[in-house]
Amino acid sequence: MSMKRKKKLLYILRMVMVAVCLIAALFPIYWMLNTSFKTQFEIYQKTPTFLPKDPTLDGYKYLFTKTPYLNALKNSFLVAFVCALVSIALGYPVSYVVARLNFRGRQGVSKLILFSYLIPTSVLYIPLFLFVSKCGLTDNILGLMLIYPTFTLPYVSWMLIPHVRAVPRDIEEAATVDGCTRLQCMYRIVFPLATPGIISTFIFAFSMCWGEYMYALVNISSSEMKTFPLVISNLIFGDIYPWNQIMAGAILACVPILLVYIFFSNLMVGGATEGGVKA
Repeated sequence: MSMKRKKKLLYILRMVMVAVCLIAALFPIYWMLNTSFKTQFEIYQKTPTFLPKDPTLDGYKYLFTKTPYLNALKNSFLVAFVCALVSIALGYPVSYVVARLNFRGRQGVSKLILFSYLIPTSVLYIPLFLFVSKCGLTDNILGLMLIYPTFTLPYVSWMLIPHVRAVPRDIEEAATVDGCTRLQCMYRIVFPLATPGIISTFIFAFSMCWGEYMYALVNISSSEMKTFPLVISNLIFGDIYPWNQIMAGAILACVPILLVYIFFSNLMVGGATEGGVKA
């Protein structure tokens, strides 16, 4: 077999593998969308259908007219955005200190951040509920804004450490020679150069809060304060699962997080320090 034919065959095999991976990744999303347009009768038929026989918007109409779903989406977005923003604001200085400053116990602080992130969230349900109760913020999204940073802040602090380390020290030292203070270097030099990592970490922190269910279930009961996972779970009565409504809610919940990814995608570009220092 000639070298040209081998390269062509390898190219075809790669494309086939890419196609298989894409189908495996996108099929659940397609099935959610497909199910959201089906009637309950069609969903519970023995033979599944890959396209709705009689497409209907009943699932979406029920969410918009019979449930506080839109308000729940707003609550979820507000909580996730604020918590991700606060986590970046508090986690970045911690990451900078661990990555840049030499002090006794630095490795211990780094490990403590990691261990804080690895603590199972189920261990903290009762203590955090009691804490929120003492603050008078039960059944309030402000209570969730106090709770969620307990798992987003360690994650953000840990993930930003390598992004800060990736910024060459020579650039920061040159800024110091020009008169920048440590604080100015941290925010005016390192922060802009670490922006791709900060943005990607912000998106993941947002995603962690966006679909969180258990803390919201423990702390929220009133319909006007519920987040969208609670509204979707309330669609289930006993052993009756209205899959068209559930899938409609899941599809709608994908839209805000998708918009966040698209909005910030242009900022997630590496190589900002290329050429900043001589080899």
